[in-house]
Amino acid sequence: MAFCLWSFLTPFPSWNGVFLCFWTGVKNALISGLFRMGWGSLPKGSVFTFFTSKMLWLYVLSGGLVFVSLLSALFISSVHIPVSHIVQIMMEKGFGWGSTRGIEENIQSIIWEVRLPRVLLALFVGAALSLSGAAFQGLLRNPLADPFTIGVSSGAALGVVSVIFFQLTIFGGFTLPLFGMIGGLVILAVVFALTRLSNRSMAIETIILAGIIVSSFVSSLISLIVALSGEELRQILYWLMGSVGRRGWEDIRLLLPFFVSGSLLLLIHHRELNALAMGDETAHHLGVDVRRRRMVILFGASLLTGASVAVSGTIGFVGLVIPHLVRLVIGPNHRHLLPLSMLVGGAFLVYADLAARTVIAPQELPVGVITAIIGAPVFAVLLLRKR
Repeated sequence: MAFCLWSFLTPFPSWNGVFLCFWTGVKNALISGLFRMGWGSLPKGSVFTFFTSKMLWLYVLSGGLVFVSLLSALFISSVHIPVSHIVQIMMEKGFGWGSTRGIEENIQSIIWEVRLPRVLLALFVGAALSLSGAAFQGLLRNPLADPFTIGVSSGAALGVVSVIFFQLTIFGGFTLPLFGMIGGLVILAVVFALTRLSNRSMAIETIILAGIIVSSFVSSLISLIVALSGEELRQILYWLMGSVGRRGWEDIRLLLPFFVSGSLLLLIHHRELNALAMGDETAHHLGVDVRRRRMVILFGASLLTGASVAVSGTIGFVGLVIPHLVRLVIGPNHRHLLPLSMLVGGAFLVYADLAARTVIAPQELPVGVITAIIGAPVFAVLLLRKR
């Protein structure tokens, strides 16, 4: 340990020592920690087998895809900014390293206040929608299920559309997303109430039917508001098509608590999802409290969906197509399906937003249009291939 600290802290670090410490730490972590997390029961000392594991490389490739997507979205835009300037701004603003002298204030503002929050928001929203989509598909045992199945997204959309139509400013800049999340949670409560009144066992078919009923009613209210809109019509329609543009750090700070709590709720219930995907009776025999766990999973997925829709609008096909693609590669085990769907979905939406703001630059397309253009044909191919 002392040798490692000395290697890092000396004015002229010994890079051989740094590399040796790094490799020792990685090797110990892989052997002692990651094996116990379900990466595979390998014979002692079988590090080569671990490094040739298909699942490990899928995580590495997915993480690399996220990293490359973030760099691409930061470096490429309709406004050309040298890469060296972007790196300087990121280092100075994020870590306090270096200096941004000589770089204009408006350039710094574009990178730090406009482009970076937009990229991160696209990453979080894509990850949230993909994770909730994978959870819905496993829980409802329906490959056509997505974050919009039980009406939570419609509730969030109704909340936001109401704010725009009535020009509410109760919570200042937070009014729009807060009303969106409140609307989504209210609709979830209504769906639960309808399901309990008709079937106290919380059967899947009843949940889906209740979601369809509530979603249809809420959609009619949104259509009514759109029909009565005047000057607000363009803003409402643009928001309904989905976009992560014109967002800032406030939106990310608002999304993060819901993103973290919803993600943790779903990720720690991967075993229950595997059991529930085999049927209620099988899950019950495996010791799963079907009714309670189903409500918890629905709440976590709805939390992610409502928060995402509240800050970005209705972005379709991410939660439908991405889990399908990941499932084709790794199978239905939610232990890996959930985190890999998060990574791939986040990278996908970052690339979709990059296309939305560069295809017809300097104008922008709603990112929901891009995801629909890409997602619909891909999903059609998946269905034909499955047939």
